[in-house]
Amino acid sequence: MIPASFDYLAPTSVADALAALEEAGDDAKVLAGGQSLLPILRMRLNAPEKVIDLGRIEELRGIREDGDHVVIGAMTTYAEVLASDAVREHAAVLRAAVAEVADPQIRRRGTLGGALVHADPAGDVGAPALALDTEFVVTGRGGERTVAAADFFHDLFETAVGEGELLTAIRVPKHTGWGGHYEKFVRVAHQWSIIAVAATVRVEGGSIAEARIGLTNMGSTPLRASSVEAALIGAAATEDAVREACAAASEGTDPPSDLNGSADYRRAIAPVLTRRAVLAAAGG
Repeated sequence: MIPASFDYLAPTSVADALAALEEAGDDAKVLAGGQSLLPILRMRLNAPEKVIDLGRIEELRGIREDGDHVVIGAMTTYAEVLASDAVREHAAVLRAAVAEVADPQIRRRGTLGGALVHADPAGDVGAPALALDTEFVVTGRGGERTVAAADFFHDLFETAVGEGELLTAIRVPKHTGWGGHYEKFVRVAHQWSIIAVAATVRVEGGSIAEARIGLTNMGSTPLRASSVEAALIGAAATEDAVREACAAASEGTDPPSDLNGSADYRRAIAPVLTRRAVLAAAGG
């Protein structure tokens, strides 16, 4: 299907993009990598009067270290995240999740910021961002504000990015020395996650000193498995101990029921996938 006609704008600065958003109001859609928006336009599920393409704004690209954070521009592609030594060293679970996104073609076009703002609960980058206590830099005409990961995801396809604002950067606290793993369950390759678990773990002397667990597609937003995190502290990094700690992985979740599986099915397999993710992250 061919999209409805629209005006196309390609600003070269954040200021110009914000000005275009302000002028267009509700009649505009923002284009990042386009992996989510373009199919929606082609199916005419949305018909904006203007599309504002952020692809020419160089200040939104790149990865750098800033003290105890790794800062990732919102228009940085998945492929660039995968190639980053800083992400590999300081945010291993994010790299592990990005490696599971679709295929190489999508990873070369899709952007980290675009996926986070789209906020599909089955998307692969929300859970690791939540597990890493990521901070999101949101910019509007009045300036910048920083939103904690716990406050960023509001509901299905809804985030803290308001009307007339842009996500401009992702600030990831360094988890140097932490292991990371993303356990994704799908029926066919390149599918959206039926359920997935992002685990980042710090091990000392054979025991788990700290753990952060994010769940994908177990609710309308990414979720933290807080009870599992608490149970893992001090546990031996062994299969039996980790299995016991991960038994409550479905606690407090509200997974969907769809053609891929019922809510009860997702609740049943969440502890299994969490155990696998934690053991892999711990090197077990």
